Amino acid sequence: MKRVSIILGLILITASALAQNDPVTALRDDGHVLMLRHAIAPGFGDPAEFDINDCTTQRNLSEEGRAQARSIGERLRGAGLSDVAVYTSAWCRCRETAAEMDLTEAEPHPGLNSFFQDRERRDEIVAELRDLLAELADGPPAVLVTHQVNIRAITGQGVRSGEGLIVKLDDEGSVRVVGSLQP
Repeated sequence: MKRVSIILGLILITASALAQNDPVTALRDDGHVLMLRHAIAPGFGDPAEFDINDCTTQRNLSEEGRAQARSIGERLRGAGLSDVAVYTSAWCRCRETAAEMDLTEAEPHPGLNSFFQDRERRDEIVAELRDLLAELADGPPAVLVTHQVNIRAITGQGVRSGEGLIVKLDDEGSVRVVGSLQP
């Protein structure tokens, strides 16, 4: 009986330590932002006839992607982040990721739009994203649903579909990665 109690105690301590070491818990602190790449949307880029206002012309989430987005939402809610501010790219795969996460209603932001197929807009979009991060620097936590190119432009790091980086601006206004959310 004593051995079972010890094992159960170790399991509880380990579970508690894992929960405390979960980088998602950093999002509970003001000024922390999750820069999340949209969930799984098979393919690469968008078709030549792509129209931002017509989801049928875009690369969209698969069923696996929708399930992935729901799982991310469950994880964030489990960490006490059900009422976090959510911002999204205008692309359908980002909007759908935000909707499937089922947190708060997502607000579109131009700094989250992809520049993958429009490199001339990179500097403009990145500047808008930096402005958004600066606005969020002292505010409540937020989730930004965006694209690989946007996350790499800000952090220098790549992410997979459904993966995110938890960032915070430092005192000099530089973005510091404090953790990651794995899909």
